[in-house]
Amino acid sequence: MRRGIIAVVLALVLFAAASAQAQGLKKIAENVYAYEGAKTATPQNSYAANAGVVVGTDGVIVIDALISAKEGERLLRDIRKITDKPVRYVVLTHAHLDHALGASVFTEAGALLVSHELERAYLERKGQGMLQKAAEFGLSKEDMAGTRIALPAITFTERLTLRLGGETVELIHQLPSHSTGSTLVLLPRQKVLFTGDVLFTDFHPFLGEGDIPAWAKTLDAIQDMDLNVIVPGHGPLSTKKDVAEMKDYILLFDAKARELAAQGLAPAALAAQLKALLPRRALAENMILYSLVIKYLPAPK
Repeated sequence: MRRGIIAVVLALVLFAAASAQAQGLKKIAENVYAYEGAKTATPQNSYAANAGVVVGTDGVIVIDALISAKEGERLLRDIRKITDKPVRYVVLTHAHLDHALGASVFTEAGALLVSHELERAYLERKGQGMLQKAAEFGLSKEDMAGTRIALPAITFTERLTLRLGGETVELIHQLPSHSTGSTLVLLPRQKVLFTGDVLFTDFHPFLGEGDIPAWAKTLDAIQDMDLNVIVPGHGPLSTKKDVAEMKDYILLFDAKARELAAQGLAPAALAAQLKALLPRRALAENMILYSLVIKYLPAPK
């Protein structure tokens, strides 16, 4: 029963128009570009996951690689509209499929894949399973054609600095949050922060693998940073107001989900009650049910 609910939710999650929206990279700072703020969220457009590109004098750093080889190739084509410099590094903010499974497009062309060591372990443990269960996420064989699991060649635990062609990119792991090794990517010169899924803006977040108290502390740490631009994992370019709203959201969700789960109602009924209590967000309403089933409702014995 529980597996059936998860499969149905995954098939419906982040529902939108059937065709992916053409996005294109947007310049957000000097030599920094991003996918951000897609208006549709389908499996075929990586559930509207954001990604970033930093162009140095002798190469490129990519931040997140999207959901499949097809999506990774889309990102690479858009990079080629900006620069013909080689992609030297691809940084994964975390290892969930919508941010990580396009990485082989870049590693097969010679880029080095970088992540927190816990995210590498996650990919090693669950990567093949994500490919095998792609249909449960709404992805066809055609969608996933050519997609292979690429494991990071470079890992870190707390902080790592990448230097490339005059650019400095700092990788920061505060605490477990959206995932155990969720990584913030800071460009100190431009005062730009890529948060990965530590931040969702106008998007219901997935909380199923999250450490809520530590996540809240990570969001507090972002508030202390000197920033001009914040790129969330999903949603439009953001501000510290969005960071504060994200903290309020996850704390409210966690408290109310625990209360409602004790009532013993059907998952859909619990999700409807929880939706009425949460702030309105434009996309991914079905994440409410998915997070409830994964994190707060006990599996049947």
